[in-house]
Amino acid sequence: MRSSTSIRAWASALVTASAVAATSTVGVTPHASYSSSIGVLGCKVNTNRIAYWPMAVDCNNICVSLSYSGRQVYLLRIDQSGGAHDVSYDAWNYLITGKSATADPTAGGSVNMETENVDASKCASLINTSGSKLPLSAANSMNFLNSCLVEQAAGNASWVAENYVLYNILDPICTYGYNEVCTLTDWPDQNQPTCPHTLGDPVSLTSQPVYNIEYPTGEKVLAGSSASSTTATPNTANAASNMGCSSWLQCQSTLFWLMSMGAVLHSFLGSL
Repeated sequence: MRSSTSIRAWASALVTASAVAATSTVGVTPHASYSSSIGVLGCKVNTNRIAYWPMAVDCNNICVSLSYSGRQVYLLRIDQSGGAHDVSYDAWNYLITGKSATADPTAGGSVNMETENVDASKCASLINTSGSKLPLSAANSMNFLNSCLVEQAAGNASWVAENYVLYNILDPICTYGYNEVCTLTDWPDQNQPTCPHTLGDPVSLTSQPVYNIEYPTGEKVLAGSSASSTTATPNTANAASNMGCSSWLQCQSTLFWLMSMGAVLHSFLGSL
């Protein structure tokens, strides 16, 4: 029979092995323009601490730890990249240099770093809402939210289903809609949130600006505005592609406006 000491040592080794297995090395590249494929609102989160991982965003693993050269940051994983492990330019710059991109901007490409999924509470300070609830677009996040609510209804853990708040803001960079909370009180019978104003009304919103840190200058620019001319080499991941509207994520303001108009039309037809 094993002694209690040997059993404790075996258990400790098992826990250590599990922790090591959960950590992986990935090539990390800088990303200059905030986006969220699930509709997380940039005006309610720290856009300088975002992870754009290749895998789809799920309902639990939305917070990751990233480490390099003795430095470490927590990142919200709320968007899916086209294949690279991208992070906000400021986070990448800090891990490389120990300084913010606004103070000491650095150019570069993929750098191997250590990452692992961590409890969502580690990213609470990155979310600027009451109770650090994940801020979602009421008009354009329902497909993702519904998947998390279904997961929870099936008896599975779903952090998002337990920790979300809906706003009547249409796009991730917060340029259209109303800065107001909406409610979803009778799901699944109620498949659209109720808001003080019309859901998805594409009225201009200027009180909730979102700023990007431009690559590689380190200058803060209003999201959605034309970035100033910069010089970037081909091996700087998607930082160069962020300078123009080269993908649907870069055209997200227009896309989310069109999606919101569809939501408004659906609501109107449903009331006839």
